Amino acid sequence: MKRIEAIIKPFKLDEVKEALGGVGVQGITVSEVKGFGRQRGHTELYRGAEYVVDFLPKVKVEIIISDSQVESVVETIASTAKTGRIGDGKIFVSDVNEVIRIRTGERGEEAL
Repeated sequence: MKRIEAIIKPFKLDEVKEALGGVGVQGITVSEVKGFGRQRGHTELYRGAEYVVDFLPKVKVEIIISDSQVESVVETIASTAKTGRIGDGKIFVSDVNEVIRIRTGERGEEAL
């Protein structure tokens, strides 16, 4: 099993959610996060004063899936979240050793 973590722009969340449903993803966890990458934030003007916005608002989408779904899920997120501009985000893929459904006690892929 794999964990997919995608950091994306907030306005892309609905599109990504719909696209993931289309490739068979049954559940996702979404968190509002802030951060920066190479872009290092930007400056804004408020009441005549310039200030730096260091941490930009992003959305983190987490999905646990079977190994066989990894390529389709990663490709779906990448193509749906892409705007072609700086700050589109990142996708991280990592191994998951065990999943346990609390309600039933099911383990492994049965718990997904």
